Amino acid sequence: KKLRKTSETCVEIHLDICKSFLAKTVIKTPVGFLNHMLELFFYHSGINAYLRAVGDIEVDFHHTVEDIGITLGEAFNEALGDRKGIARYGEATIPMEDALTQAVVDLAKRPYFHFEVNFPTEK
Repeated sequence: KKLRKTSETCVEIHLDICKSFLAKTVIKTPVGFLNHMLELFFYHSGINAYLRAVGDIEVDFHHTVEDIGITLGEAFNEALGDRKGIARYGEATIPMEDALTQAVVDLAKRPYFHFEVNFPTEK
């Protein structure tokens, strides 16, 4: 369980990477598209999660999205522990309708994130 509270947001995440205590994934944030993407992420990864976030979305979504990302990273770091017995690297390239998505993961304890996408709308 990870909890992050700032002056802009409050994020709570429970990860169940072995599906041993959460019956299903529940995502509750004020950002509808992010909810959809997180639900797909957890479904396709085979992980159950409870994720609840509130934030100052009247200004913009970025505080809520950033703090969810930070808290999710911390939750995975905690859930993976010493990382013994798991593969360090993973990669997938997935075509979906008119999009091509690639994810490359290194589960070492060196954080890095690269996100390259063009958004057609402001938010």
